Amino acid sequence: MFESPVIDERIKEIAPGFRAMSIHVDATNAGEGSLHTGLLTDACDYVLRGGPAWADAHLTSWADAHLTSWADAYTRFGAKPNRTPCSAQALRKRVLKDGMMPSINPIVDLYNAVSLKYAIPVGGENYDAYAGRPLLTVADGRERFETVMNGEVVIENPLPGEVIWRDDAGVTCRRWNWRQGTRTRLDATDRRMWFVLESLETMPVGALAEASDMLVEGLNTLMPDCLVFAQRIAV
Repeated sequence: MFESPVIDERIKEIAPGFRAMSIHVDATNAGEGSLHTGLLTDACDYVLRGGPAWADAHLTSWADAHLTSWADAYTRFGAKPNRTPCSAQALRKRVLKDGMMPSINPIVDLYNAVSLKYAIPVGGENYDAYAGRPLLTVADGRERFETVMNGEVVIENPLPGEVIWRDDAGVTCRRWNWRQGTRTRLDATDRRMWFVLESLETMPVGALAEASDMLVEGLNTLMPDCLVFAQRIAV
């Protein structure tokens, strides 16, 4: 049984157009498949060619508009988006600088490819590491965030007012989707997973659906006969 994430009502004041796709996956009895080897490379090349864009090529790139909306949302809760950008912006900047994204493992490569192709933050989590339901909320500054610094486990606290994902045990991702914690980080061997694709009002609803379809198709290819449960969430 998977539990749906909860969105704090205060998120509406920070990002009134927030909507997302929540995708739970049970691969306990799934087979073993493989992804197209060039999937991540193709997504990087797409970014380098200027994608994604509106259907009308004469209009401004919707990727830029969507990522600007994320920067605006980050500013509203006190973050500095140039220093701590949303995950989609961070990936995109890295590809534009280096021309590529190194492979990590097939699952991470898949959701990084989706993030790059659609300029959308995508998170992948080990569902069995969660204590209670995922909650997108505003921090009071006392929550615990487990991370690693110089090879050592350290505990940080988010800033009061910071948007965080958390569960009953503490913070799972700081500054909305900027930095994931180590406790719920997804590993290639995990069999129950949770993915969230997060969008704002400047991303077309159809593009969010396409991004979700790409992720689900890739998961089914990578793990044949896995069970996938998708749900749209919004403020």
